[in-house]
Amino acid sequence: MKRLRFASLLLICSAFLSFDKGNGGVPVNEIKVKAPFGTVSIKVPDFSKCIRIDIKEMGAVPGDKERTSQAIAAAIDKASAAGGGVVVIPEGEWLTKTIHFKSNVNLHLNKGAVLLFSEDPADYLPAVYSSWEGMECYNYSPLIYAWQCKNIAITGEGELKAKMEVWEKWFARPQPHMESLKRLYNLAWNRTPVEQRQMVNDTAHLRPQFIQFNRSENILLEGVTITNSPFWTIHLYLAKNVVIRKVNVYAHGHNNDGVDPEMSQNVLIENCTFDQGDDAIAIKSGRNPEGWVLKTPSKNIVIRNLTVKNGHQLVAVGSELSGGIENVFIDSCKVVEGAKLNHLLFIKTNERMGGFVNNIYATNITSGKIDLGVLGIETDVLYQWRTLVPTYEKRLTPIKNIFLENIHSGDVKFETRILGQKELPIQNISLKKITTGTIQEKKHIHENVKGFSEQ
Repeated sequence: MKRLRFASLLLICSAFLSFDKGNGGVPVNEIKVKAPFGTVSIKVPDFSKCIRIDIKEMGAVPGDKERTSQAIAAAIDKASAAGGGVVVIPEGEWLTKTIHFKSNVNLHLNKGAVLLFSEDPADYLPAVYSSWEGMECYNYSPLIYAWQCKNIAITGEGELKAKMEVWEKWFARPQPHMESLKRLYNLAWNRTPVEQRQMVNDTAHLRPQFIQFNRSENILLEGVTITNSPFWTIHLYLAKNVVIRKVNVYAHGHNNDGVDPEMSQNVLIENCTFDQGDDAIAIKSGRNPEGWVLKTPSKNIVIRNLTVKNGHQLVAVGSELSGGIENVFIDSCKVVEGAKLNHLLFIKTNERMGGFVNNIYATNITSGKIDLGVLGIETDVLYQWRTLVPTYEKRLTPIKNIFLENIHSGDVKFETRILGQKELPIQNISLKKITTGTIQEKKHIHENVKGFSEQ
């Protein structure tokens, strides 16, 4: 087992190296971040010398959804055509429909600016190439959507806010919705072309993500506040080179994860605050054939200096992880006293996923009381899928090399619960300097684990 001195690892590497101008666009800088598995290099765009385009100049009018939506789209077109530009949202509340990015564009919200997104599902049509719980499909457009974009950013001190009147009604999962999920699962399983997986109808009600960066790279998300979300809040899908910093998220609806890096690589999430109805960070890599075919693991992800006020877990790994997840470093995070939390780190999979989990590190984390425990690893997490569809093919998930050090929490039910499978035990779990308050049940609950150590 590789021994590491976490305290000697300095995470902050402040040197920015000028990199290039991608496709004639904005300059790109490189950030280098040290982690136990090596140095992660991340390219981010620099809009400091680009033109600025105020949406009022393009015809935006407060309260006028049509004119504001058209003005934002026109400003994005102009900024991208210029080889790089900043689309400025000025102070005030601006009602809008979906926003679609183009390369070399920074959407900047001034202090006091609120982009208020319509609750009308028709405002997120036509359907776009997206995914839902790890399965690709055509669905309602995310409220903010980037498809195959390069050098993009959302910055500023303003707020992105979703109106929730309709989406809240869609939180329920009635039988027609479950049948639509079953249909999508079978379409994905049969490798049906994505263009034929049309999920916008009167019964599916697959809510859109708030922000989705889809097959995009060189991304900066900094400073903004995000309030409410129909579904996952920030979804990185097949994305590369992403920095998310100083972002505040408040979203307490159903499936309201904070950030979902899915099949995404070279990601830094730092100095953010999450107040969630689901996981603060949920790392994923596709469900079943999606992960197996795309073969793009989520990897080289650094998560540091987060404050979590509520959520199911600080960090979840899975359960959609068929493409694999490796090289994750969680450091210097705080879960506030009184937060509602199940685990600090929860790794979850099932007999259908395949994929792998390797090299997950967590250090220097403090928390108040935790409803369950510090570390949970479960290999039979199927949720609604257990009864919706049978196991068509059994693929187990190798899980190994999980390192936790310098973790301190309040009361817990257990310190660790690790439930592996007899055919494929979980391997190499190392704990150092873990302290908790009262343990209500049992310190360690383990099944099918090889190579567990605690110091």
